[in-house]
Amino acid sequence: MQNRAIFLDRDGVINIDKGYVYKQEDFVFTDGIFEALKYFQKSGYLLFVVTNQSGIARGYYSKSDFLKLTEYMLDEFAKKEIRITKLYYCPHSPEAYCQCRKPNPKMLFDAKKEFDIDMKASWLIGDKQSDIQAAMNAGIENTIYFGKGETTAKYKINSLKEAIKLISSACKKNF
Repeated sequence: MQNRAIFLDRDGVINIDKGYVYKQEDFVFTDGIFEALKYFQKSGYLLFVVTNQSGIARGYYSKSDFLKLTEYMLDEFAKKEIRITKLYYCPHSPEAYCQCRKPNPKMLFDAKKEFDIDMKASWLIGDKQSDIQAAMNAGIENTIYFGKGETTAKYKINSLKEAIKLISSACKKNF
C-alpha cells in the first residue's frame, strides 16, 4: 500500500512570508501550523516541505544559513512531536530554468519515488500559484491555496484550521 502525504510550502504556509527569511529571529510560525501538522500526522499522512529558496542563488543568504534555519524549524516541530519526513528545496533562481523549482514537479516526484507516495491520495498546501501548479504537474489533485488572490487550486482557505476540516472531511468521504 502506498503512503499518503501532505506537501507544504515553507514561506507563507509554515512561517509568515517576510521575503527571503533566513534568520531565526525573522522566522515566525503561522497560526495553527502545529495543530494542523499534528492532526495530519495522526491521520497517517507523511509530512513534506517543498520550498523554493532562490535567495541562495541571488546571494541574499547562503546554503548554510538556510540549513541552519531549517534545523531550527525541524527542532521546533520535534519539540511538539511532529516529524517532517523530508524537506526538499530548490536553491536556484527563476532564471536557471531548473527542474526542481516550482512550478516544476521534480521535488514532488522525488518524494513520490523515495517514499512510495500515492499522489491521488495526497495533498499540497501552498500560498502561491506556482505551488498549486507544481502539485497539478505531479498529479496531486487535492490542492489547497492559503493566500490572497486568484488560484486554480481545488480549495482556498484563510486559516490552517480550515485545512484540517477540509482534509478530515475528505478522508471521511473516502472511507
